[in-house]
Amino acid sequence: MQNTRLSTLLDVTNRQVVVWLSNPWRRISLLIISLLFGYFFASAISTVAGQRANLDISVAALLLVFTEVVSRFVYGSSRRVNQSLLIQMLNSLKIGMTYSLFVEAFKLGS
Repeated sequence: MQNTRLSTLLDVTNRQVVVWLSNPWRRISLLIISLLFGYFFASAISTVAGQRANLDISVAALLLVFTEVVSRFVYGSSRRVNQSLLIQMLNSLKIGMTYSLFVEAFKLGS
């Protein structure tokens, strides 16, 4: 790739974002935000799917596929891939979604 102004700007921006995310507190805060967004997302999906009874099976299948694909990336890959912030955020999102669905199931059971 040629060394243009745009590519230089993208490279500098990428380096600054990587340095900004290398701070452990920022990384942890992004993982917590991802966990909470997963909780909210699954709660919203289960509410919408509960209102429209014909979506229950398809939504459950999509959530299952998402969970299994993320688990495959996180636990089936090499250690270098596990250190990626994006993979850790997806895993945190998956954990939040799973926790939310269990809490919704307990609410419906009681």
